[in-house]
Amino acid sequence: MKFYKYHGLGNDYLVMDHSDGITEPSVSRIQIICHRNYGMGSDGILFGPDKTPSADFAVRIFNPDGSEAEKSGNGLRIFARYLYDRGRVGHDPFSIATIGGIVEVKVHDDMMISVEMGSVSFDSARIPVTGPPRQALNDKLFIDGQEIIYSAATIGNPHCVVIADAISPELAKELGPKLETHPNFPNRTNVQFMRIIDRSNIALEIWERGAGYTLASGSSSSAAAAVAYQLGLTDQEVTVHMPGGNLDIRVGNGLSITLKGPVIRVGEGYIDSEIFHQKNLS
Repeated sequence: MKFYKYHGLGNDYLVMDHSDGITEPSVSRIQIICHRNYGMGSDGILFGPDKTPSADFAVRIFNPDGSEAEKSGNGLRIFARYLYDRGRVGHDPFSIATIGGIVEVKVHDDMMISVEMGSVSFDSARIPVTGPPRQALNDKLFIDGQEIIYSAATIGNPHCVVIADAISPELAKELGPKLETHPNFPNRTNVQFMRIIDRSNIALEIWERGAGYTLASGSSSSAAAAVAYQLGLTDQEVTVHMPGGNLDIRVGNGLSITLKGPVIRVGEGYIDSEIFHQKNLS
């Protein structure tokens, strides 16, 4: 089983191309392939590309637990770099369809990759968030008796943004899984813990739905930047600082999001079928 590995700011994916004769992997195989000890290790699998009537390419994005993500900013940038490396695109913009919507992507001359992610919405029904229809900004919920103020958003996939004076990996790992599966979010949610540095810079710690603690995330950066802008805390252009590195975000009209950042090619290889016969994996 052929794979190509890339990372965007430490957020790593395996690209699997069905033109290499690969069929869509099952949930159990995805879990083994992505396992850091028993498999190749990754934050997900990008499977494609397909041609569609509505876009130049299409990709399916799978989380390490086997669930499917609607959209991923880093995943889309990685997939764009892969298409460029295979000679299927050049430096002109092109479109990629995901189950979270169609995006426009461009591989720049300096090999930075930008994605037009679509528009952020705070509509509770669209995200979704339980309760009456509303703009889900500065909502409240309780975890272990602790009140948490959050803002929920969607950019094709759900997000929960918590603003804090101090953030850390420990905070994300402690509260992230509890927020991901909180009853307020019927489809589960990605979680961002955000610190406002100044009007042009924010910092994030991220817990991704279906993946866990993550060094960087494009869709998380998009949602957090939109929340900060909507609450009047930042300007339209902001740099998002994450443990894996930085992404540049522009919040445009109608809360449309453009993100830009680097992608690194790690390598390629083959997965041996022997890994799928392991027993009692944890």
